[in-house]
Amino acid sequence: MSESIARGLEGVNVTATKLCRIDGIKGELIYSGYDIFDLAQNSTFEEVAFLLWNLRLPSAAELASLKATLLSERNLSDLNSRVLTEIVGQIRPMRALEMAVITAGALDKNSSDLTNSQLKQTAARLTAIMPTVLARFHRLRQGLEPVPPRDDLGHSANFLWMLNGREPNALEQRVFDVAMILHAEHEMNASTFSALVTASTLSDMYSAIASAIGTLKGPLHGGANEAVYKLVEAIGSEQNIASHVEALLARGERVMGIGHRVYKTTDPRAIILEKLGHELAETSPDRKYFDLSLKLRDYLARKLEGKPLYPNVDFFSASVYKMLGIPSDLYTPIFAMSRITGWTAHLLEQYADNRLVRPNALYEGASNRPYTPITSR
Repeated sequence: MSESIARGLEGVNVTATKLCRIDGIKGELIYSGYDIFDLAQNSTFEEVAFLLWNLRLPSAAELASLKATLLSERNLSDLNSRVLTEIVGQIRPMRALEMAVITAGALDKNSSDLTNSQLKQTAARLTAIMPTVLARFHRLRQGLEPVPPRDDLGHSANFLWMLNGREPNALEQRVFDVAMILHAEHEMNASTFSALVTASTLSDMYSAIASAIGTLKGPLHGGANEAVYKLVEAIGSEQNIASHVEALLARGERVMGIGHRVYKTTDPRAIILEKLGHELAETSPDRKYFDLSLKLRDYLARKLEGKPLYPNVDFFSASVYKMLGIPSDLYTPIFAMSRITGWTAHLLEQYADNRLVRPNALYEGASNRPYTPITSR
């Protein structure tokens, strides 16, 4: 009997977790017992970060303490600031984020301390610096002075402030904070697994997160949101939808943002983002991207009638981010900026009960081949 191979590890449980449950049939996403709709409606990104790191919601004092920690860690080291200045114009933002994480790890004398308390400090540090890295990188490449973080703004609002040099209004703050919550965790996806593989060797958390960022760069994972924006931008207007989609399908290409490996119905995060998109569009000068996304979604529903393909979180995050004044090549880095909480939460579980990840591969190559001296080849 031949041995079976689980290509892509689909359907394979590689670990147990208390962090996240997904029901792809029902379209449910649960963070440590809390439904994503409930968290999006009532919570904040900082609260969700605490939840993922501690498996419970914080008290008022605990939330204030976490916010203070994040505030204290927002500023970049001199080395990371110099590195960003040197590399601007030469590499893409995801690579810059990856380098910033590696640099932060190189400077941390406690990086090899894998105790739970130290790991939580590292998780908070990485969560705090990522928005500063991305905003600073973007400002520098525009030839603008970086905007320093503000202590009176929350985590999500502060990023928009540093990025655009304009304080976001209440709706913009809330929409982006909810977007951060929606991307914070998603069970055993490719980047999370990549982080766990690295951590299972007892390498440090910084290295594990750098692995996750490298995995997220791929267009089949985090890069899908930028691809959705490029698709909508290329379509341009409603009358071009049919011809553009027909040409795309004729080439055998996928419509990015439609369908999901796990969800067999609409991604619940897409439902939440669509609702927020309608609210933003009421006053946004860039609402055409959102409106065109809706038209594209409706056309695909008719075109692919009978096929179980529905919008995922990337489909609406593209136009929502555009309405928030965020450039498209920052969409995937922002994914990482949010998912850092989920990644580090999974790493806390991995380090607490570690086992080296070492799967097998079924050999299908040649056998019993005699060695031939090079003079006879």
